[in-house]
Amino acid sequence: MLFFLVKIKKLFKKNEAIISGEEPFEPEITLIVSAYNEEEFIAKKIDNTLLLHYPKQKIKIIFITDGSSDRTPEIISQYSEIQLLHQPERRGKIAAMNRAMKFVSTPYVIFSDANTLLNRDCIKNIARHYSGPKVGGVAGEKKINASPNANAAGAGEGLYWKYESFLKKLDSDLYSVVGAAGELFSVRTALFEQAEENIIIEDFVQSLKICMKGFIVKYEPESYAMEDGSLSMKEEEKRKIRICAGAFQAMVILKELFNIFKYPVLSFQFISHRILRWTLCPICLLLIFLANIFIVFFNGGSIYQAMLVLQVIFYAAAVVGWSFANRNIKIKSLYVPYYFFFMNVSVFLGFRRFMRKQQSVLWEKAARQPTS
Repeated sequence: MLFFLVKIKKLFKKNEAIISGEEPFEPEITLIVSAYNEEEFIAKKIDNTLLLHYPKQKIKIIFITDGSSDRTPEIISQYSEIQLLHQPERRGKIAAMNRAMKFVSTPYVIFSDANTLLNRDCIKNIARHYSGPKVGGVAGEKKINASPNANAAGAGEGLYWKYESFLKKLDSDLYSVVGAAGELFSVRTALFEQAEENIIIEDFVQSLKICMKGFIVKYEPESYAMEDGSLSMKEEEKRKIRICAGAFQAMVILKELFNIFKYPVLSFQFISHRILRWTLCPICLLLIFLANIFIVFFNGGSIYQAMLVLQVIFYAAAVVGWSFANRNIKIKSLYVPYYFFFMNVSVFLGFRRFMRKQQSVLWEKAARQPTS
């Protein structure tokens, strides 16, 4: 649907230039990196950060390591180019971001996670969008650094993010990105809201609140954060259930977005891209399967019989994929049905966790599969 809406829009509206004038738009920017017990990876992240292509006099780098109990703060403190913020108390990523923002004096800020690597022109590609006064934020792309021998978790996660990135581009072309990934996300400093510390997916809520103020969030695929795939589906399950629990919390916080008369395009995007995926889609999968059985039982036509056979094959493939993944047997053709089924089951588990108020903002980070 988005694809055709964007095509129709382009028939009536010419593409707007990103950069105004001959000189590239390179404003002063602060890069904030949140890190928690990342001593094994933090040196690589620092080297990657210091090699980014952007005028040195126009970028301020802040690493915040609140709650870290390993050598992460000690390693960062060895680099004079980086401002280190650290306190022993662990209150979660949101509290750390809120605290770090008090040290920001530049008009724009970029957030990045400590376990990701950015491409060299990342900041330059994000900054150019701010030449447009209506742009309130910029979402970068998240890429999964899965090796050719990646397990089901890494391969499935990689496929999911390719699909999600495709949707983000279409969302941005139509109007605005609907929720940015916290691995790489930028905002106008003046638009940043101090988030409540109990918010689970703060990047999603923050980006949509910017849109509710009349600004848009652009998507920049040429700025990306590379992250290793999850070590196992058990590790990936931690992330997905947490995100799904946060999704239901976000629906309550952003309930004003259900008013399609106040936010016509944004509400359409929010409901169709996010809400339906988190609510009706998993329920409908179950209902379609049960209805299909019911119709065939009461002598439905051959088309319904064929549909039931295909559904059974698909879910059987998902179960076999789950079994193989647990035994570390890699069959790529089973990754898609397995990961799709896994994601929708995570919605039910996330909803249960949300209703029971069991999802803490302090979460145990998922172990990642190392790649060369």
